[in-house]
Amino acid sequence: MNRRKQIGKNIFLVLAILFLIGVIAQIFLAGLAIFASPVHWIKHITLIHLFGFNIPLFMLLFAWMGAMPRWAYGAVFGLLTSVFAMYFTGNMAAKLPWIAALHPVIAIVLFVIAFVVVIETVKLISNKKGVK
Repeated sequence: MNRRKQIGKNIFLVLAILFLIGVIAQIFLAGLAIFASPVHWIKHITLIHLFGFNIPLFMLLFAWMGAMPRWAYGAVFGLLTSVFAMYFTGNMAAKLPWIAALHPVIAIVLFVIAFVVVIETVKLISNKKGVK
């Protein structure tokens, strides 16, 4: 495999893992804010601004660099769409509470997509190295 492609795939995997960790941290912080103290909401809000759109955009760059299959681009689009939906539902609580209630449901979708991206990328990288 071309070295550039290998580096691109490896960085894509690292970013996918970081994104998954970020989603888990977001769920944990939301739980802390609900069950421990509302002061944790600011951490929940700040964290998403750090990784929400930034990591998927870099994932697109490294997917291209690593010549990733089409599913990778679709998955990153799914991540970006889900993050947008999270922003939308998170800001609609006052006007449309039933839409805001979708916020944790979309968090589950975001977790599943991120988890699948990590698993599929690990499979892709390990298969290219001859490990089955």
